[in-house]
Amino acid sequence: MPATLAKAPAAPRDFAACSGCSLCLLVCPMWRRHHDPRLTPEGMAKALQCGATAADLADPVETCSLCGACDPVCPERIDLSGMVMELRHQLAGALPPPGLPPMERPALFAELQARMQHEERPAGPSQVSLRSDTVFLPGPALRADPAFLERTVALLNLPVFADDGDDIALALELGADIPQTRLQSFVDSLRGHSIVAADGLLLRQLRRWLPGSKRMGLGAALCSRAAVRSNLAATDLYVIEPRACHADYERMVIYYNNLQIEIGCSLSLDLQRIAIPASAPGLRHRLGLAAADDDTQARWILRGRTPERIVVEDLADIAAFRRITDIPVVHLAELGGDPTMIRKTARAFN
Repeated sequence: MPATLAKAPAAPRDFAACSGCSLCLLVCPMWRRHHDPRLTPEGMAKALQCGATAADLADPVETCSLCGACDPVCPERIDLSGMVMELRHQLAGALPPPGLPPMERPALFAELQARMQHEERPAGPSQVSLRSDTVFLPGPALRADPAFLERTVALLNLPVFADDGDDIALALELGADIPQTRLQSFVDSLRGHSIVAADGLLLRQLRRWLPGSKRMGLGAALCSRAAVRSNLAATDLYVIEPRACHADYERMVIYYNNLQIEIGCSLSLDLQRIAIPASAPGLRHRLGLAAADDDTQARWILRGRTPERIVVEDLADIAAFRRITDIPVVHLAELGGDPTMIRKTARAFN
């Protein structure tokens, strides 16, 4: 992995355990779009078994969206997302960096390293005194929209943590080194708290860095609030943010199954109960270095479905669906009504 703490548990198994069963292909957005076995977790694992290097695998490594769908379906319990992240870490030190103009990625890395080493980051809540042990890490997308962030915070009734680890989340995406002092400071500041995080990749790592802690993705946390849940309808299509779901798959499968039983809405789950991504941006797309051009996932989710409304957990999914359909698309936070009228007695965080 790009960064670990001294006591972080090792990956369950590595690429050497891949038997070539191809189950990961059934859920992989790269396979669905390209139908190229090289651009799959299995393809990368088998290539590594045959001596391929990170540089040899630059294309699939940077194409992968790290949605995590392959991890829970692997019968060998290989940490396939971790394999891709480790390959990105190896690519980060390659010169010249594969897949980008020679000076573009080093500049990104230099800026990120400067932020992590020199930026002073206050610990603790930034809005209200901590009245519960649960804190909210909103991430840069929500912080870029103050009105939407205010609505979300009102619904959650949780303090926004001053240090939401956005630089660490970006480093995980890039495969960049995370200074141990920065990582330790961030993780230590969260000890003893339950965590609601908007970034699913960061949530995945927090499970390893803070074993035993309570964690939940933003979508599931919002959906646990009565003000939101009561406005879901059986005619809705509910689209799950896959990274957070697959980061805690065993628990979240039960959570979303119960939601479907209670509400009757359809979910973006396949027959294996894997959350289908509404879009599958690779590394260059997520960094804004290439335009998103893949509607395959959103179209596949809608195939055979005629919902009256699409409700998404991830803000980025709104644009993905609006490109391909006239069906109304809303974020969960928009179901909560006027934030000044939201009851303060929200459901307890589980």
